[in-house]
Amino acid sequence: QVQLVESGGGLVQAGDSVRVSCAASGGTFSAYTMGWFRQAPGKEREFVADITQSGVSTYYADFVKGRFIISRDNAKSTMYLQLNSLKPEDTAVYYCAASRVGGSLRSSPDYWGQGTQVTVSS
Repeated sequence: QVQLVESGGGLVQAGDSVRVSCAASGGTFSAYTMGWFRQAPGKEREFVADITQSGVSTYYADFVKGRFIISRDNAKSTMYLQLNSLKPEDTAVYYCAASRVGGSLRSSPDYWGQGTQVTVSS
């Protein structure tokens, strides 16, 4: 079973950028589809982006609109989400997720991290 630990969140100003990271252990990182979700206070958790095992293909939720970039470094067993041009509505806990081969990252990930908070002030 893989363990996922997020880091890099914090308090930033609108228009700023931040990069959150997800370090994985306990599994074969390159075998997993990886992705990010977020949850704002009082809102349901929503899908943000995912990336295939090789990192060649990525997919983003509609609200991203080119502002976020997902990437992974299999040699470091780490996934990243670069959040640019941040808006107050981006304020949320950002969760790392992973799916095994045959799973569905976007609908029901197999593994979750505990999340890292990103707060965007105006």
